[in-house]
Amino acid sequence: MLFFAQAQFLWLLLLVPLILVGYGIGRALRVKRIRKFGDQELVAELMPSYSGAKGWTRAILFSLAFGLFTIGLARPQIGAKLTEHRAKGAEIVICLDVSNSMLAEDYSPNRLERAKLSISRLTDKLKDDRIGLVLFAGTSFVQLPVTTDYVSAKMFLSSIDTGSIPVQGTAMGDAINTAIRCFSAQSEKSRVIIVISDGENHEDDPVQAAKLAAENGIKVYTIGVGSDTGVPIRLNGELLKDSEGNIVVTRLDREKLREVALAGGGAYVHAEGDEFGLNPIISDIRKMEDEEFASVMFEEYNEQYMYFFAAALLLLVIEMLVGERGSRRKLFER
Repeated sequence: MLFFAQAQFLWLLLLVPLILVGYGIGRALRVKRIRKFGDQELVAELMPSYSGAKGWTRAILFSLAFGLFTIGLARPQIGAKLTEHRAKGAEIVICLDVSNSMLAEDYSPNRLERAKLSISRLTDKLKDDRIGLVLFAGTSFVQLPVTTDYVSAKMFLSSIDTGSIPVQGTAMGDAINTAIRCFSAQSEKSRVIIVISDGENHEDDPVQAAKLAAENGIKVYTIGVGSDTGVPIRLNGELLKDSEGNIVVTRLDREKLREVALAGGGAYVHAEGDEFGLNPIISDIRKMEDEEFASVMFEEYNEQYMYFFAAALLLLVIEMLVGERGSRRKLFER
């Protein structure tokens, strides 16, 4: 499999067609200037050594050389061998509520964005743990399967909003059941589900789902997002209203979240501070017995850039040897 260690240089390939376009424009302007001196065929007779075809040949060779040199700068690499990598850690699946109530602004800038920031900071602290992400509103789906690829986790996080799931509601139980199915076959001991929500459940029975998780050796933690007094929801710049025109107010349901955590053998934490309540949960996870995971990956790579540099140099040498002058044979004809 081919990799590019410095893929940002590949953007320079966009200059390849521009070089040819620029040369073509330059040729057209040159012909226009020549016409000012008189008949084009007569001028061509006065310059018998000039070759337009060779000019294009040189431009094409230079463009190809530049393209190959650019690919070389991007450092193409080929995986040399597959190795088995073993690491110890936990498997953590985060269930993130993306219902409209998460747009409430009792956190800055709102509940959802604040939760996303905290999850991003969590990935910075992980080392060999695996992390997965389940989104839920009226239904749930796996946004990111369990992985140690924290860069991808952050990338997926940045694209999440309340439109990620079109069905509104808060199916917390469905999210927990989805998370249960996310864990790998290698995982048996350190398996954790973290539910981040305001707890306003209207769709199913999250307590029963948490009990099922506990029966399968999975701890369920809950993080309560919101305030007890309740705040309105701002959607598309306007306050959200119900069918009767009343402003919708969302409140934190602590009791429901505590009940879910108790059934799942975990703990309830209120979202506050920079860590958004995640630190005490991670501290608990660190006390668990680490699971050993095995994965197969490319560990060594063969650099291929030198071949592209060599090909670019060869094309440049040929380009210089071609020149722009044609045969001078006509000058010596009798």
